[in-house]
Amino acid sequence: MALVSEILTKLTLSYGGEREPKCPTVVPAYDFNPEQDAAKIETAIKTKGVDEQTITDILTKRSCSQRSEIAFEYEKRAKKDLVGALKGALSGSLEHLILGLMKSTAQYDASELKSSMKGLGTDEESLNEMVCSRNNEELKEIKKVYREMFKKELEKDVSGDTSGDFILLCCTICNRDEPSNVVDYEKIDNDARALYEAGVRRKGTDVTTWISIFSERSVPHLQKVFERYKRYSPYDIKESIRKEVKGDLEKSFLTLVECLENKHLYFASRLGDAMKSKSVKEKVITRIIVSRCEVDLMKIRAEFKKTFGKSLYQTILEHTKGDYQRALLNLCGGDD
Repeated sequence: MALVSEILTKLTLSYGGEREPKCPTVVPAYDFNPEQDAAKIETAIKTKGVDEQTITDILTKRSCSQRSEIAFEYEKRAKKDLVGALKGALSGSLEHLILGLMKSTAQYDASELKSSMKGLGTDEESLNEMVCSRNNEELKEIKKVYREMFKKELEKDVSGDTSGDFILLCCTICNRDEPSNVVDYEKIDNDARALYEAGVRRKGTDVTTWISIFSERSVPHLQKVFERYKRYSPYDIKESIRKEVKGDLEKSFLTLVECLENKHLYFASRLGDAMKSKSVKEKVITRIIVSRCEVDLMKIRAEFKKTFGKSLYQTILEHTKGDYQRALLNLCGGDD
């Protein structure tokens, strides 16, 4: 397991010096009035039985910075913290979702990472999802916020809570090359051949070589390496991973490859899996929708429709209910 740790430590996505274009479904509300919103929320919380619909409709239709302004105005009016008031007024999945919205994206990710390492055992699937799908910029911010929120280093918590190789995979952040305008075909070929010779071609796997290439090369470079790899190996890179490594390391490599190939399809698939049976995985749905609604949920919606032949909006409508459903639909931002 010692090697998997090393990978997750180093794995992050980076699309280069240019920022990834944002495609949010939640944007700042026009004609925003934080005093008015705070007053409505105060009334909704005081209402007998709690007016969850009003709370939901306000907070899911405001941007993160606008929610912060509402919280400030609420505290001025009510002489109490809005997050604390919401905790007392809401419950269950709706509470988790709304409280998540009261954090910045980085704060929410840091909190989710912390909760995935709480209690007996580690939720390695969630840990994997969050570490492997975030890019360098996102992970740098998560590390900084995690330190501010919990007075601990993310890497130390991960390494103390997971075992062996998987630790490294989870700990490193931001060691990836920036893409170049020049395509280095020789390096692409060398890396593809090195992956083949370190794995399928030999008995046993030279995981160190795999870790080095997977964790240090830029995203566009690796996409080309995976294509070139097919010229050497009878199996594509995913099949090779399944044959060469097992357990947490296999899952981490596969998650990374899926995110490298198409991160939005990866999230869409995770959402589809979370709603494919009667036992809906509300934690997964909430985490993806809340963490991506101000980042790239519009692209995830498009991939969901392409993959499942049905819109994310309609799928949420079929598999959830009540004010929790209302909140998810608002964050989803419309039907396709």
